[in-house]
Amino acid sequence: MNQATRNVLCMTGIKKSFSGVPALWGVDFELRPGEIHALVGENGAGKSTLIKIMTGAYRRDSGVIEYDQKSVAFLNPTEAQAAGIVAVYQEIQLVDFRTVAENIFLGREPHRFGIIDRRVMNTRAADILERLGLQIDPRSVVGSLNIAHRQMVAIARAISFGARVLILDEPTSSLTETEVSVLFNVMRRLKSEGTSIVYVSHRFEELYAVCDRVTVLRDGRNIVTRSLSTLNRLELVCYMLGRQPEEVSKGVTAFREQSQNILDRPVLLQAEALKYKKRLDGVSIEMRHGEIVGLAGLLGSGRSETVRALFGAEPLESGTVKLEGSLLSLRDPHDAIAAGIAFLSEDRKADGIIPELSVRENLTLAALPNLTQWGIVSRKQQNELVERFMRRLDIKAASAEQKIHELSGGNQQKVLLARWLCKNTKLLLLDEPTRGIDVGAKREIQQLIAELAEQGLGVVMISSEVEELVEGSQRVIVLRDGQSIAELSGEQKNIKTILHAMAEGADRQEAVGK
Repeated sequence: MNQATRNVLCMTGIKKSFSGVPALWGVDFELRPGEIHALVGENGAGKSTLIKIMTGAYRRDSGVIEYDQKSVAFLNPTEAQAAGIVAVYQEIQLVDFRTVAENIFLGREPHRFGIIDRRVMNTRAADILERLGLQIDPRSVVGSLNIAHRQMVAIARAISFGARVLILDEPTSSLTETEVSVLFNVMRRLKSEGTSIVYVSHRFEELYAVCDRVTVLRDGRNIVTRSLSTLNRLELVCYMLGRQPEEVSKGVTAFREQSQNILDRPVLLQAEALKYKKRLDGVSIEMRHGEIVGLAGLLGSGRSETVRALFGAEPLESGTVKLEGSLLSLRDPHDAIAAGIAFLSEDRKADGIIPELSVRENLTLAALPNLTQWGIVSRKQQNELVERFMRRLDIKAASAEQKIHELSGGNQQKVLLARWLCKNTKLLLLDEPTRGIDVGAKREIQQLIAELAEQGLGVVMISSEVEELVEGSQRVIVLRDGQSIAELSGEQKNIKTILHAMAEGADRQEAVGK
């Protein structure tokens, strides 16, 4: 059987760049008839770009797409839908005030004598819902449905196009376990009818429960395509992160050996049982002054949500946060900043720097209230502050007036660190502090973080580079599905144990340690 017969969709050598920056480097992807194929990878791996090329939302720069044994080049999603390739995204796109049937056939309503034939439309919608095994009234207003039923209506709409390839992008992010079971039953029905499904999810339990094969992308490149029945979870984690436990040696980062007398220091942070929707489910962290605590986990584990909750950027449904013994009410980031908590986002371009402002303006942004009198900023005090921190952090710029977007990534990150050091910061929350910067700048940032901790600053550090967590942290807390599933220190704080915890969860920790 040749490849064209075997695959309903075959993408070969797909390349795509944005403003000269490659997002896909010649990716291959194949989908068989009646297959549920997982597409996984961390942030920036290229999953969304590949899906948008599949559905005609993006045009590929080069490469070949064969669908149904024919070369295709969809100009837009409408063309892809007409051909039978339909995506259902995480953010459900339905019209709340319209009925289920109206949403399923929106823009394609059956007419009789120039008037929408609602009887026929409702009957067709009921047939599709019954085919999927769903007990949903086609006359119900979508806005009255729960999230799970809305998700099913979106899938029913996709099926109404005669979809032969259905793409589901994180479809279970807001569903309960029972609702996930309903979705999986629908997927299995479609698979039995010959529909092929591309399934994007970060939850390993789901992948192994419903998917046949998996393709792993990393940094816009194919890493592997394998049957999930031949791939254990640890192997999958290693493919996603580009790490093997036996390949990592000590001393690959610039972090120095951390002080071991942390227990003698007073407690800085006590965060207990933090809950937020399905993203955080009882996360707890306790740390002391001068301690670096690492947060490990895959995409969707709850790492970023944890630090955002500590910064007041995610509204907690329950749980408590204490800083130096004082209970905090974190309604928004302003409350966190006032308490002495600082945060560096993983996306410094979107959430950190203000590109068109100068180094001086970016660096002193958080300190402006302290530099202002009668509504006027003291340029003298501002310049003194900027000069001190540019020298202290060795920020390389033509001058303080140079626009920050002209600096290297490492120097931009230093400016953002300096922004918070200008304040009376007690706790520094770092989300991927060395991502996207060159090797030399990375070592400088690592050294700086270690120095700040030695001076008494508490640091919570997220990193996808496991070596950074092992060598830079006194303790590593592993998160999975919004829960703290392991806390590792001493000899247990090693690459192998962390990867096993990320892959298998708390139930395997005893076996790992043996």
